[in-house]
Amino acid sequence: MTRIERRFATLKAEGRKAFVAYMMAGDPDAATSLEIMRGLPAAGVDIIELGMPFTDPMADGPTIQLAGQRALEGGQTLQKTLDMAAAFRAQDDVTPIVMMGYYNPIFSRGVDAFLADAKAAGVDGLIVVDLPPEEDEELCIPAQRAGLNFIRLATPTTDARRLPKVLQNTSGFVYYVSITGITGAAAAEAGDVGPEVARIKAATDLPVIVGFGITTPEAARAIAAVADGCVVGSAIVKEIGAGKSPAEVCAFAGALAAGAHSA
Repeated sequence: MTRIERRFATLKAEGRKAFVAYMMAGDPDAATSLEIMRGLPAAGVDIIELGMPFTDPMADGPTIQLAGQRALEGGQTLQKTLDMAAAFRAQDDVTPIVMMGYYNPIFSRGVDAFLADAKAAGVDGLIVVDLPPEEDEELCIPAQRAGLNFIRLATPTTDARRLPKVLQNTSGFVYYVSITGITGAAAAEAGDVGPEVARIKAATDLPVIVGFGITTPEAARAIAAVADGCVVGSAIVKEIGAGKSPAEVCAFAGALAAGAHSA
């Protein structure tokens, strides 16, 4: 079992929903970013999604785009992101880390080298938003062979014909994107999300976690109530971008986590 699979098994046994927090590696700088990452588990975060900064983040809204720009301008690289994961892992051997981003930096490094380095750094899973299932041989299947979960996105436009293809080689959990469009663009509505989550769960035994459009503890609770948990990214990244201290960012994430856990 990966750390991701163990975490979901524990949450299920406890009857609790998962709270996943996204942050951009290296934002606003390497030291502050690591301090925030280290503080998230104590705040109640179950899984950390660690963004890999990239120059052309097509699925991300302005908040996460700006975070990526800040990180890149501060000298963040893929190697430094792997180093950050390793530094976190040296103090925390339990909390799952999912690296999220785009294929170009991984391709540039070389898939085999990247997977070996990610595994050595203590990374547990990958979300690579610009690799469709038709390209599974490129990274998804090698990642699974290397012991990393490959987490796929499903969206409101993933119809009954497409869903089996999306789920085919997915592991860890399914990330349901609650709205069409980019991150941070609109609010998620539990009434819309619930039937879609049920549709996905009818086709897989994997947990279904909902992201995009969740900004408050109340929204986290409402969405987690109709899924296996929720992801918050833009709202947390916005706090970092506003210059909040690591303690303030972690307190904000903690309030969201408490909302999800109360579902």
